[in-house]
Amino acid sequence: MIAVSQYYLGDHSSARCRLEHMLAHYVPVAQKSHIIRFQSDHQVTARVVLTRILWLQGLPDQAMRAAESSIADARAANHTNSLCYALSQAACPIALLVGDLAAAEHYGRMLLDHSTRHGLALWQAWGSSYQGVLVIKRGGFPPPDCSCCASALNKLCEAKFAALRLVTFLMSEALARAGQIADGLAMIEETIARSGHTEERWLITELLRVKGELILLHDAPEPVTAAEGHFRQALDRAHRQGALSWELRAATSLARLWRDQNRSAEAIALLAPIYNRFTEGLETADLKAAKALIDGFLR
Repeated sequence: MIAVSQYYLGDHSSARCRLEHMLAHYVPVAQKSHIIRFQSDHQVTARVVLTRILWLQGLPDQAMRAAESSIADARAANHTNSLCYALSQAACPIALLVGDLAAAEHYGRMLLDHSTRHGLALWQAWGSSYQGVLVIKRGGFPPPDCSCCASALNKLCEAKFAALRLVTFLMSEALARAGQIADGLAMIEETIARSGHTEERWLITELLRVKGELILLHDAPEPVTAAEGHFRQALDRAHRQGALSWELRAATSLARLWRDQNRSAEAIALLAPIYNRFTEGLETADLKAAKALIDGFLR
């Protein structure tokens, strides 16, 4: 519980240390009363949060493996709610974050199928939301009969899920890709306001970066200056939190902006050292985008 709190507050290093210690010493019990009390298996919950921290710290391959382990733990516990938790809070979002849309579709279907079979409306809402994000990321629009957007998000808002910030950020980015920039900007601004109210710091860096990207696309006064300010804030906060994946995204956005201002030397000096700190995940979407940008400067 301390580790989960530290994660949401943005203290990822301390949270990871506690979670790994807990998992290393975890002894499964025959009785499952703790699952009834806490709604999901402790081992699954710990693995899910560890999965997200591993991705934040720039370890996407390990994060995907941890997500798969969380699903295996949930199946071993033979507990429906734990499986839905592992799928919705680890497997689906991490697959989307690394850019593995095939895996995101696979896990999303599992979540929807499992939640529908057992009549779990809240987990269905998570599955529908991810389905909507996936459709937009692939260049389409959610089908009219799919509740993946407004109704699904409303259900999650009513349930006051702390992790809801992640799916709203993914949705706002996806809406921007679909040309619905004003809607995406409104969603991201509301999410930033909520995060400030609840003191959630784990996602604020990416929220700021996405807002900067949307400002560049929106008809706003002095968009370049405003966007650069958001990218710098995101970069600084990500660095202080040790969130290397967020740091790479912020650096990529800022480097791209500087490139367009004919500031290529500054851009590559910023982006290349951050890219070089990664030791895995070189085929993930973010690292491929950063590498392409660096290669473009060197031509």
